Amino acid sequence: MSASRSILLVGEGNFSFSASVSRIHCETETSITATCLQHQEEALRQEGAATNIQIIKDSGGTVLFGVDCTKLGECSSLQGCAFDRVVFNFPHRGRKSGVKKNRELLKNFFLSCVQVLAEDGEVHVSLCNGQGGTPVDQPKREWHNSWQVAAMAAEAQLILSDVQPFESDKYQSYKCTGYRSQDKGFHVEKALLHVFTRSLPYPSAQVLQVEEAVEGENVQYNVPEELSDYIFRGFLCSGSVHPVRLVQDFLLKGLAEKWSVSMTTEAVPFLLAAKRLQTRCGDADSTHCYWIHPLQKDLNSDGHSSTDKAKDQLSALDAPSATGVNWDKADRVRSKGAESLRSACSLDVDPEGESGLYTLRPSLLPHIEELLTKKEELSNIEGGHEENEGNNTSVEGHEREGPCEGCNGVSSFLFGISGLVFRNVPINLWSLPAFHELLLRGVFPSDGEPISLLGRRLETLLAPYGVSLVTGQGDLRLMAQPMGLVGRVFASNTCDNISHVSVTVSLNLDLLAALLFSLPDWRLLWSHDPRFSKQFALRPSPGEPFRPYSLFPEHISFDISFWTGPTWEERRFHAVVREASRGSVEQIKLIDTFSHPDLSQTSYCYRLIYHSHTHALSHTQALQFHQQLESLLSSRLQVTIR
Repeated sequence: MSASRSILLVGEGNFSFSASVSRIHCETETSITATCLQHQEEALRQEGAATNIQIIKDSGGTVLFGVDCTKLGECSSLQGCAFDRVVFNFPHRGRKSGVKKNRELLKNFFLSCVQVLAEDGEVHVSLCNGQGGTPVDQPKREWHNSWQVAAMAAEAQLILSDVQPFESDKYQSYKCTGYRSQDKGFHVEKALLHVFTRSLPYPSAQVLQVEEAVEGENVQYNVPEELSDYIFRGFLCSGSVHPVRLVQDFLLKGLAEKWSVSMTTEAVPFLLAAKRLQTRCGDADSTHCYWIHPLQKDLNSDGHSSTDKAKDQLSALDAPSATGVNWDKADRVRSKGAESLRSACSLDVDPEGESGLYTLRPSLLPHIEELLTKKEELSNIEGGHEENEGNNTSVEGHEREGPCEGCNGVSSFLFGISGLVFRNVPINLWSLPAFHELLLRGVFPSDGEPISLLGRRLETLLAPYGVSLVTGQGDLRLMAQPMGLVGRVFASNTCDNISHVSVTVSLNLDLLAALLFSLPDWRLLWSHDPRFSKQFALRPSPGEPFRPYSLFPEHISFDISFWTGPTWEERRFHAVVREASRGSVEQIKLIDTFSHPDLSQTSYCYRLIYHSHTHALSHTQALQFHQQLESLLSSRLQVTIR
């Protein structure tokens, strides 16, 4: 918890708590401002109030009367103030007010206090055991019978960051009063202190216009709006301490103990021609691709144009070991006029029936094969690992002396690439529309059972974190709970020598990062919040659990029903949901369908579950997202909302 420089205490009764705080901070530079709702004459009637007020003033503090904690922004004495901590102890509406009125008090207080709260300030609210409605309350009340403190704070874009026991012994002169508007105290035994901090605002969806050189052509296209916050983040760049990069380093180091590992740093385009998807990535499910219509294509033999400088800066962010990236400049490359653009993503086209069609890369497999083809040194891979000097593909290697395990005296190695890939998958708990793939390729003697060797090595590295090796149809699969498939090891049809086998390893770095650092939600990996990145600044080892900075976020459910025409593309529905909800929808469940016998229309009813570990998500905010969804569905998919 940060050391406070200025503290505002609201809702004081006899000022005994403020006096205790003043004593604790008497030798520091902390300033205390104590306020109460009552006017001075009424406040002084409480036992000990005059003495406590004098203690506060003698310590250099300020005492204000007639201050409504639900209207702090209207208090003239607080105008222009920004407090590092705002404290409200045992709030209560007075008399026999029920939980609904006290919830309303909390909500209005939170909405008010953010007007005088410093940007990195904290709000402290102490409640009796059971009132807050969090799992820390023991015994825990039913949700409807609690004050729902985290949900009320979310209305003011505040998140619950910590819950601690209320340290009554620390404030020995504190005499709690005000229970039901009487000179009686609350039951502070097992009371809890709830600490709230500001949430970052939700990122706005936007269209990013990108130009890339794809097979000799400069192609301009718009990144789908629901993917705008996933692209150009540079998690794998050199020097990164993002957990995705930490997991990659951990895996490469572990594999390098058995084989030489060489990673390319060459950036490859996000865009992939449909013909390459079919010839180089034959097992890819085309229904899970983000199909792209280019805005324009310019044939250019050099593969460069006057606008390629911006594209090169953006491509560098995707390179696993890019250096010298200017992040501010990369951010400015995002189109300033994006609001006026429409997404050029088409999800319902036939890749075989339309010429010049592209897709956002669903895998790095076509790119690694192209890179291997370009490297003349790798043509002699059966004979050993040669140096890469003079090659235009730079590598960072994990070298190993002598023969490698299972190679029968032949020195073999793994060549790898990593980067962002995209899958147009339905929204679910562990379905990722964008993730970082680590792809490794090696050629080994077939009699050494290299697939089994690689699989067992990965299992050895990952078994402590709950990953198990399962034999699939022609491959080995790395499985983990609750996310499911996190990687595969399989044979590739790229080796002409029958005595050797080409082996490919594909790993989902995002799911592995969530697993190895105990993240409750994969979406945390994409958080812009410095409280996320700060925990990885010292490069923690895998297995060190992440400490959530938003505790007990509420699940909010809304149903949506609409009529559609004779055809319905559900994946387009999921894409619009991602865009409208800013990624805050965690699950979608189909509740009911009904086909009209006469109108050739079908009614669908879906239940959407909104939930966020990264941002404050209030009922009001979720409702705004839901209303935006209704609007987009009507305009984009031409449905009729019921």
